[in-house]
Amino acid sequence: MAWLNPFVLISVRSMKQPLARTMVLITIILMDLLTGMEFDLFVPSFPELQSHFDLSPFWVEASLSVNFLGYCLSLFFVGGLADHYGRKPLILLGLLIFIVGSILCVWAPVYQILLGGRFLQGIGVAAPAILSFLIIADFYPLKKQQSLFAILNGVMNAAAGLAPVLGSYIALYFHWRGNFMTLLFLGLITCLMTVFFIPTYKRPERKETLSLRGYLPIFQSKPLVLLIAFFVFNFVPYWIFVGMSPILYMEDLGVSLAHFGYYQGALALVFALGSLCFGLIITHYEQKKWLYISSQIFIVGLISLAWVTVLDSTSPLLITLAFLPFCIGQIAPTAILYPLCLNLVPEAKGRITAILQGGRLIVSALCLQLAGYYYQGSFQTIGLIIAFFIFMTIISLFFVINNRELMRFSEEL
Repeated sequence: MAWLNPFVLISVRSMKQPLARTMVLITIILMDLLTGMEFDLFVPSFPELQSHFDLSPFWVEASLSVNFLGYCLSLFFVGGLADHYGRKPLILLGLLIFIVGSILCVWAPVYQILLGGRFLQGIGVAAPAILSFLIIADFYPLKKQQSLFAILNGVMNAAAGLAPVLGSYIALYFHWRGNFMTLLFLGLITCLMTVFFIPTYKRPERKETLSLRGYLPIFQSKPLVLLIAFFVFNFVPYWIFVGMSPILYMEDLGVSLAHFGYYQGALALVFALGSLCFGLIITHYEQKKWLYISSQIFIVGLISLAWVTVLDSTSPLLITLAFLPFCIGQIAPTAILYPLCLNLVPEAKGRITAILQGGRLIVSALCLQLAGYYYQGSFQTIGLIIAFFIFMTIISLFFVINNRELMRFSEEL
């Protein structure tokens, strides 16, 4: 048990019991399901929201951007507080805020209140989104973390993949409020499971500072900054696609609400299935080789996306297939490098996650609003922005692979 984090749980003995460990993992999976669905479930409602509240595409996209903003603001508090007080209290507080935000979204008589609810949902979901992974990081050595993270990523992206399909049918039969009712119910279940099955952390003997100075060691580590940059670039293309595809596909390319979820959901489901399989075979080849393979898949993705962008394709199927290689390429780097990122400065896992997730969402929100502002009813503008970030993903992954300190650290652990 020497590898346990100093913030070990009081009830470590109970974690040895198979049933207790199973219930903890089920609760973490519920947190991941909530996180995956929170972003994607109501996206098929965009055209209905646009009509119901008489909105422009820019303001429809704001329901995602304001959620990202709340998520980012919360992250920087959650990260430091989690390193200071432990995981469970912050998760419960976040879930309660998420539940309040969901109630506002369900009730919202005007769009401003719905935006306020989305903002609170973003603030609240940040804690379970990042701390569920930290519970795994606190209890398992790096190699096991990579396998579990791959599987949990698979679960979360399966939720993200199913969310548009489920959201499409919920919107079809229960309209946009039905999607927020679903999120409210899932939030309540996750909160109850957390109360009963996530053990309580004891406070660390050496409490980390809650000031901004506590983040300095993170930026002083060049390998860590390089990994964070890679994850930011790697994150943006998918969320631009997620945010803009409802309006593009349903408003301008003629895809019906009943069928939209299959296009977007297919991408997340491919990533989910790939992650689940990768979690089982990750040890079959050395990690550097997996990263090389991923870089080559990213190049294929960049070429295919550039092709449909130059052609300004009007085929939803062709656009989706062109984006698919990028989603496949994300599988190995996400599973291999995320645990490595957390373990470079072990005493600052919460703050590392805060910076990582915050940077990803801030850049995604800005680019999403940029795409919405310049959107002209075709894929071309969206494709140009996505292609740029895929290119930056390839460049940053090249530097990661060729960073001797990072690769040596990976081999040692």
